[in-house]
Amino acid sequence: MAEMSYYEVLEVSRDCSGAELKKSYRKLAMKYHPDRNHDDKEAEDKFKVVNEAYQVLSNEEKRGVYDRYGKAGLDGQGMGSGFGGGMDDIMDIFNSMFGGTGGGFGSGFGHTRRDPSQKYALDFELELPLAFQEAVFGCDKKIDITFKTPCDDCKGTGAKDAKLETCDYCQGQGQVLMRQGAMQFAQTCPKCQGEGQSIAHRCNSCSGRGYHEEDDTVSIKIPAGVDSGNRLRAQGYGNESKNGSRGDLYLTFHVEEDENFIRNGKDIYVEVPIFFTQAILGETIVIPALEGELELSLKQSTKDKEQFIFEGKGVEDVHGGRRGRLVAQVRMILPKKINKEQKELLEQLQESYGVESKPHKSTFDGAFDRVKGWFGN
Repeated sequence: MAEMSYYEVLEVSRDCSGAELKKSYRKLAMKYHPDRNHDDKEAEDKFKVVNEAYQVLSNEEKRGVYDRYGKAGLDGQGMGSGFGGGMDDIMDIFNSMFGGTGGGFGSGFGHTRRDPSQKYALDFELELPLAFQEAVFGCDKKIDITFKTPCDDCKGTGAKDAKLETCDYCQGQGQVLMRQGAMQFAQTCPKCQGEGQSIAHRCNSCSGRGYHEEDDTVSIKIPAGVDSGNRLRAQGYGNESKNGSRGDLYLTFHVEEDENFIRNGKDIYVEVPIFFTQAILGETIVIPALEGELELSLKQSTKDKEQFIFEGKGVEDVHGGRRGRLVAQVRMILPKKINKEQKELLEQLQESYGVESKPHKSTFDGAFDRVKGWFGN
C-alpha cells in the first residue's frame, strides 16, 4: 500500500475531477473507517493512507507538486502549504457520514451529535411498503422491527467486564491532530470516537459489539396522502441508549401502483376507454373515483386523449392542504372488424356528410397540382 501512488490509493485516474476525487474518497473512507472495522489493523492503515492521499490531491498546489516530483517533492513542505480545501473537505465529509453536525430529518435522516461512548446510532430507518389505498387514505400499520439495546454484561462498552485500555490511535487524547501546511487541526479520534479508550478484550456476551438485538411489533398511524419517498418519524421507536432512552424510527414509504389509477403527487389520473360512437354522439357515463364513482358527461365529438377535470377529487395533501384533482383521459376505441350491415350503415352515414366526410380532398387538391408542376406534366 505504501508504494502505491495517491491516485491508485483513491482509485481514480490522474486527470480526475475534484468531484470524482471526493466521491471516491467518501466511498473508501466509509469502507475503512475504524468505527466499521473494529480491531482491524489493516483497515486502520488503509484509512490513514486514504486520508493522506486526499489531503494532497484535493489541494491544487500540492497536487501540482506531487504530479511533478512525487511524494518526495512534498516532504520539504510539511506535506505542502496553503489551503486548498483538503482538510475542510475531509471534515465536511466526516460530519455528513458520521454525525459530526446536527441535522434535521430529510437531508440525511436524523444524524445528530451523539455520546462518543455510544456504540451505535440511536436512530434507524426502514422502508415500508404501502398498498395504493393505504397511502391515499391513511391507515394504522403494525410493523415488526429489530432494535439495539446495550449489553448489560459490559455496560455497553463491548469490553469484557467493561475494562477498556488507552486508545493506541490517539494515545488516550480522544483527538488526533491533522496538519495543513503550518496549521494543525484537532479531529475527534476515528477509532475510539473521542473516548480515548479502546477494547482490550471483547465481551463474550455481545462479541464486542456493546449491544444485543430485540424484536418488537409497533403500531404506527400513517397519515392520508403519503407518497413514495416520503418519510415519517416515529418518535421513541429507535435503538436504546445506555441511559435507557430510545432514539427514533424513520419510515420511508414505497407505494404500490394501482391497476386503474395513476398518481402524480396529489392528482389522480384514470384512463376512460370509450367507443367511437360514444365520442361522436356524446354520452354520460359512470367512471371510478377514489371514493366511489363519478358521472362523466362526454360532449359531442369528444377527441381522443381529451381530458376532463374533477377538482378536489384527488389525493389529500399530507400536510393538510387542498385535495388534488381527478383527471379522466379519454382513450378512443375503434371497431376491429365490421360486418356487411355495419359497413352499409357506415357508408350511408359517410355519404350523408357529403364533402365534409372527405377532408383529405380539399386539403390535398393544391398539393397534387404543385407536384405535377414539379415534373412538367
